[in-house]
Amino acid sequence: MGGFVLAIDQGTTSSRAIVFDGAMRIVGTGQKEFPQIFPQSGWVEHDPEAIWDSVVSSIHDALARARITAGDLAAIGITNQRETVVVWDKDTGKPIHNAIVWQDRRTSAFCETLKRDGLEATFTTKTGLLLDPYFSGTKLSWLLDHVEGARARAEQGGLCFGTVDTYLIWRLTGGKSFVTDATNASRTLIFNIVEHGWDEELLALLSIPAAMLPEVKDCAADFGVTDKAVFGAAVPILGVAGDQQAATIGQACFAPGMVKSTYGTGCFALLNTGADRVVSKSRLLTTIAYRMDGKTTYALEGSIFIAGAAVQWLRDGLKVIGDAAETGRLAAEADPGQPVYLVPAFTGLGAPWWDPDARGALFGLTRNTGPAELARAALEAVCYQTRDLLDAMHKDWQNGEDDMVLRVDGGMAASDWTMQRLADLLDAPVDRPSVIETTALGAAFLAASRVGLWPGMDAFARAWARDHRFEPVMDAETRTEKLRGWRDAVRRTLTAG
Repeated sequence: MGGFVLAIDQGTTSSRAIVFDGAMRIVGTGQKEFPQIFPQSGWVEHDPEAIWDSVVSSIHDALARARITAGDLAAIGITNQRETVVVWDKDTGKPIHNAIVWQDRRTSAFCETLKRDGLEATFTTKTGLLLDPYFSGTKLSWLLDHVEGARARAEQGGLCFGTVDTYLIWRLTGGKSFVTDATNASRTLIFNIVEHGWDEELLALLSIPAAMLPEVKDCAADFGVTDKAVFGAAVPILGVAGDQQAATIGQACFAPGMVKSTYGTGCFALLNTGADRVVSKSRLLTTIAYRMDGKTTYALEGSIFIAGAAVQWLRDGLKVIGDAAETGRLAAEADPGQPVYLVPAFTGLGAPWWDPDARGALFGLTRNTGPAELARAALEAVCYQTRDLLDAMHKDWQNGEDDMVLRVDGGMAASDWTMQRLADLLDAPVDRPSVIETTALGAAFLAASRVGLWPGMDAFARAWARDHRFEPVMDAETRTEKLRGWRDAVRRTLTAG
């Protein structure tokens, strides 16, 4: 057995591969972006082959930079963009259509029909989720209805459905393993998180044949062995978790009440609720945080669809910045007398609003508004949305504690300006870890701990280290005024408002 573990972090806009050594240090990385496909307004797709190519390229780069070969790896852990749907032919392995991405809104009307039929409570009780296009189930149903011959082929057992983790495992193992983990399954809208299995009633409501579904395993389990033809060695895949759950693990949020927020393309906050499956009164999601040794730990989750993607929009859409790293400096230079608000509902609004038909809006523009004010508005929008999520979590999770500390990670967490403004608007401390690649770290932990290369959960939690704590410094009057302006902007953006 080798002394290294590989984490595959397959994200929304790029794939990453990170090699960790036995001391949990990063020794090699690789990353490759892949195209985003927008067939029409509100639709988002990926080419599964482009995803696969980006993963393979990233792995080769990471191994080369670590100066090791696949034979030096003890295990592989996988984390992935959740809810994105891939369907492929069981015989040929070829996808029948582009992957439909978690951001995609094409099934909004279908979700509304199910709601009007009074079915949302049925889905929520069993899955912890809401009837929203975000989740996999309605996307899968759409593919079966719109790809010629797909439904008949699926009913005959000739098609495979998977979230991205399942598709990658299938490819890595040469088609020998057709599996997923409990966290990814819990985001599909067809997995019962009470009974821990695919739900026959929900499958019937969405007209999805059970024959096309993968086996569901714990997060740390035997997911198969890589085909030697892929990397030249047979390496066990021993850990899998959806990206936000992997970040929760990487942040060592193992105790009930601990909360983390990840800032990537979107922003996702998870609150560990332990063995308690808390039913939200604030339209948050009840989800599986992780399942280890058959024991399920639950979480409350708030999902923000647009975080770092708003900065990408400033760069690639408006072209007012040349590099994402410029936004913090620009925000610091913005005119404090111009309160500009960006509501980044480019693909609808997530928690706690859940308005799939809302679209982005800017408020407070003047003739003096420039790149600095737009940069500040984009960064502050992430902070305001996080505040909305945590307020909702406090309403649902009555644990008697007011001394919440938020653990942050993801690309935007590297911005000191953004994290300070986040602490100010939350009126709570924000902790940034020394290892900011917490999503990959969580996937690596699942695999490495299973082979004894890394310690168990308690020792791993003790090893968590803080890089910096951001303490709130904004006065209460300013905070209240800014939050009032934000909530007014959201109210004017909601389609029902």
